[in-house]
Amino acid sequence: MAVSNNRANHRKLPKNLRNPRRPKLPPDVDYSFKRVLYEEDEGVATEACSDGMDEELELEVEKGRMCDDDEGIIWESDEMEAISSLFKGRIPQKPGKSDRERPLPLPLPYKIRPLGLPTQKGFTNRSRQSISTQVYKNPTFLIGLAKEIQGLSTEENVSKVLSKWSPFLRKGSLSLTIRELGYLGLPERALETFCWVKKQPHLFPDDHILGSTIEVLAGSNELKVPFDLDKFTGLASRGVYEAMLRGYIKGGSLKLALKLLSMAKESNRVLDTRVYAKLILELGKDPDKSTLVLVLLEELAVRDDLNLTPQDCTAIMKICIRLGRFEIVEGLYDWFRKSGGNPSVVMYTTLIHCRYSANKYREAIDMLW
Repeated sequence: MAVSNNRANHRKLPKNLRNPRRPKLPPDVDYSFKRVLYEEDEGVATEACSDGMDEELELEVEKGRMCDDDEGIIWESDEMEAISSLFKGRIPQKPGKSDRERPLPLPLPYKIRPLGLPTQKGFTNRSRQSISTQVYKNPTFLIGLAKEIQGLSTEENVSKVLSKWSPFLRKGSLSLTIRELGYLGLPERALETFCWVKKQPHLFPDDHILGSTIEVLAGSNELKVPFDLDKFTGLASRGVYEAMLRGYIKGGSLKLALKLLSMAKESNRVLDTRVYAKLILELGKDPDKSTLVLVLLEELAVRDDLNLTPQDCTAIMKICIRLGRFEIVEGLYDWFRKSGGNPSVVMYTTLIHCRYSANKYREAIDMLW
């Protein structure tokens, strides 16, 4: 019985009590009151420190002033304030105007210049352009009109094609259509187109359309020559006169072309030099008319406004070689080079042939190099 009582009095504790993992945490404490106390203490401390620093600064300034007085340097009040403000913050301004007056900026040229109208855009979107702007000088559209007219039956008039496009056409638009009709061999349709244009007040009068019609009719030998040719040509403008001359040259009516040329010379009418070149090329095909060719070449040599394409210049050089006038060939080549032209391979070979025909073999070989 004694042993059992001792076991009851000395019972083993459980493991969690014999070997606790860690001591129990203390209860949560509210630090808000302590924080307020600390903030108040810090404020008091900073004020005390700042007061102490101000007192120390004043003492140092007084000591410096005393030292400066001893050395003969006297500090003024504004200087003392500036020095003391270095330790406090912003430097106080002197009494008076606090705003600094700045000079006005110089006037800029683009601000002095009066406002002008806005400049037009150089590159406009083609889809935004009006139909009239897209159509009235479009070669594809104008040539297409000529092909539509070609497809009409003999009973139908050209107004069937042109009337629907009348609001979108302008002066000079149908000149290309009329020339295309002449190229297609339809001078009657070209004349019908001109008659339709005459009835449209917004398209006529126009020298471009009149000149194109006369050139097509003269080139197809459909133009009736009036008895009083002098009076007829005297009223014509330069463009119409040259168009008539080109038409006669193209149609092979060289006598009428020479007559028009002589009439222009008598009336002191100045024509384009390219018309002379075309007439020389046609006359040069006939060896019996070499005298007329030389006369026209002399008239071209006198002109100061000589303007020839490389093709015309080369063709005239070939005619002069055929006539044996090699000096004219050399002169034309020199003129073409001095006028800023770039000779083609055909022109070089023509000049080589000219020098070979003139027995100038060394000069011909020089052209090769």
